[in-house]
Amino acid sequence: MTQYEIPIEIKKKKSARIPIDKLHDFDGHPYKVTDNEDMDKLVESIKLQGIINPLIVRLKDNTADEYEVISGHRRLHASKRAGLTEVPALIYPYTKTEAAIAVVDSNLHRERILPSEKAFAYKMKMEALKEQGKRTDLTSSQVATKSDTATEIGKAANESRDQVFRYIRLTNLIPELLQLVDEERIALTPAVELSYLAEQEQYDLLSTIESEDCTPSLSQAVRLKKLSQAGQLNADKIFAVMSEEKANQKERISFPFEDVRRFFPKSYTQKDVYNAILKLIGEDYQRRERARKNRDER
Repeated sequence: MTQYEIPIEIKKKKSARIPIDKLHDFDGHPYKVTDNEDMDKLVESIKLQGIINPLIVRLKDNTADEYEVISGHRRLHASKRAGLTEVPALIYPYTKTEAAIAVVDSNLHRERILPSEKAFAYKMKMEALKEQGKRTDLTSSQVATKSDTATEIGKAANESRDQVFRYIRLTNLIPELLQLVDEERIALTPAVELSYLAEQEQYDLLSTIESEDCTPSLSQAVRLKKLSQAGQLNADKIFAVMSEEKANQKERISFPFEDVRRFFPKSYTQKDVYNAILKLIGEDYQRRERARKNRDER
């Protein structure tokens, strides 16, 4: 166990059934709760079986019967939709700092975590660990440095410390650009470079992305960052950089995403839809080829 880990197993806890209106999301928790196909399945499961795994909560500071959810935000949302009035929970005596770390760690095992979720999760945990370090440095000779903290976060998430810092940089992106990262339209490395642009510069870039139906390559993102740092970046420069033909640019067919969105599950990202369309086209082509060969053999 590192000096930062919370020994959950030895934390005294008690079980209870808590009214839903007494449960609140942990302030600033980084994980998204979305009404999609998976959520619909969870709602149906709760209607049939109830909640199998209790929520993990803590008593809100300065309250007698109000609780913050540490783990189980999706289950809480699904329970509300299912019409439940109370849910089973385990109440842990976490401090605010311990709770922030537990919120992050209890969700990192999920199969699919969006880049934006990782970004704000790592940032929350880093701030909590730094705060924890301030309280322990009077009794411990091993005071955490910023890099030590990133290393500890990386170990828990199976990431390098540099990767942790890359994700945290994404919290400097405007929401609209961060959404493009979640949709896999902008890759992580270019997104990190774009995070150094000023807010208005990012909005100017967004306007160009929308009007020209393009996203920046790594080389373009690096150039935009350098222009910004030199105080030379404006809307015209952004348009000029983004209008240049990329070395690997190829002809493509494009159409509004919303035209096909309704044919696919709500949980699908744009990349999921793209891959599904390619698969359908390939299957249709193979079917037509088989029919042609059958005709030729007659």
